[in-house]
Amino acid sequence: MARGIKIPFQCPGPSLTSPVERPHPIPVVAIVGRPNVGKSTLFNRLTGTRAALVSDLPGLTRDRREGTADLFGTDVRLVDTAGLEEAERGSIADRMRKQSEQAIADADLVLFVIDARAGVTAADSSFARIARNSGKPVVLVANKAEGNKGTDGLLDAFSLGLGAPIAISAEHGEGIGDLIEDIRAALGLKAPPAAKKRRRGDDDAPAEIEPTPKVPVRTKPVRVAIVGRPNAGKSTLVNALLGEERMITGPEPGLTRDSVSTDLEWKGQHIRLFDTAGLRKKAKITDTAEKLSASDAVRAIRFAEVVVLLIDAERPFEHQDLTIGHRVAEEGRALVVAVNKWDLVEDKQKTLRELKKTLAESLAQVPNVPFVAISARSESGLDQLMSAIAKIHAIWNRRVSTPQLNRWLEEALSRHSPPAVHGKRIKIRYVTQPSTRPPTFVAFSQRADALPQSYVKYLTNSLRETFDLPGVPIRFSLRKGENPYAKK
Repeated sequence: MARGIKIPFQCPGPSLTSPVERPHPIPVVAIVGRPNVGKSTLFNRLTGTRAALVSDLPGLTRDRREGTADLFGTDVRLVDTAGLEEAERGSIADRMRKQSEQAIADADLVLFVIDARAGVTAADSSFARIARNSGKPVVLVANKAEGNKGTDGLLDAFSLGLGAPIAISAEHGEGIGDLIEDIRAALGLKAPPAAKKRRRGDDDAPAEIEPTPKVPVRTKPVRVAIVGRPNAGKSTLVNALLGEERMITGPEPGLTRDSVSTDLEWKGQHIRLFDTAGLRKKAKITDTAEKLSASDAVRAIRFAEVVVLLIDAERPFEHQDLTIGHRVAEEGRALVVAVNKWDLVEDKQKTLRELKKTLAESLAQVPNVPFVAISARSESGLDQLMSAIAKIHAIWNRRVSTPQLNRWLEEALSRHSPPAVHGKRIKIRYVTQPSTRPPTFVAFSQRADALPQSYVKYLTNSLRETFDLPGVPIRFSLRKGENPYAKK
């Protein structure tokens, strides 16, 4: 998933009032939202505890729960609240709602949480008005945004009038670093020393491309799935990377039945490898166990951050390889192509040219996917493979500041103006980056539906070139409107 949106706090908006003078010894932050959006999970994540019970059962939290969170060296008081919902006067739900409203009144900052997978509901819209009318600074948090299932809900969140949402996954710890930075900014706290050089809107930064911040809550491994056709050498590769015979290997296809995870350290980076079952065409899968193995491999792709597509140099790029590549791109994962058994190839330059040409033609939506030639059996090319994984993971996590994006938009529009539709030229007013993992951008126009796909492709390619985003999927969407920070 993704790093979340960085709200440009220098821009005025209904949710970002000036920091208030606080009567509390430390800032108080209330976590509010309708039931079952993940408030207690976020509370536990930020406090580093399991103090709040979490479950799929709505309404599990009834009373306000408080805890202390260390946000990059500054303590804040977090308040976990009951879910906001409509209720009859005097009922338990009504009393729970009043507790939540009191928490908003007592807070210095409100975290308004929605479920990105469910999208914006009528209840979200209703309770967003309570948050707006409170006069308190509000940070809009789109939880459960791991993978690509939360994209539509993330875009819908702009309609709440609470500024741009921050995409996170409280359960998996994704986007928490961004959220912490925005909490600090909304409270008027100075940036910690390590973060000062990456502040948003800093024109002195040469490219204003910000790396993923280190999250103090938990050091997470980079999740890497090794996928490919049966007998491409996936388990042999994992064994070579680990330096031991951890996986059963042999000439028989289908030895690996489920996705097995193993951990390793590479240049100080914690990597979690997932060795998966070989993926064949659905029509060729008849055995029940193999069907389960195939579905497990697909789940590994969805769960991974980087996917290594391992192909056999002696049988390069069969149709199934390209199908797997398309699946990885659709899931929004970073992709590295590793060509195994390279030591057996005679004309290496010709083979490499043909492989790159085939991939460029078949996976045009993700240009310049990194290629690495390896031999898992002789353990050659492994360091280059790990370097490619680290580099593509950094690109996949890359965020571009909103001021830099809008300067890019102005230049892109001046180079190639949007077409006129029915005699009236389409105007694009504003662009922001809702999330990373993969890089996701949203532009705003009053006639978003009228913009042809050819122009959207031009903008996407320009983004990729300007901000150096090769080899990763880019999501670019258009929304109706001029500026998400305009008052509702």
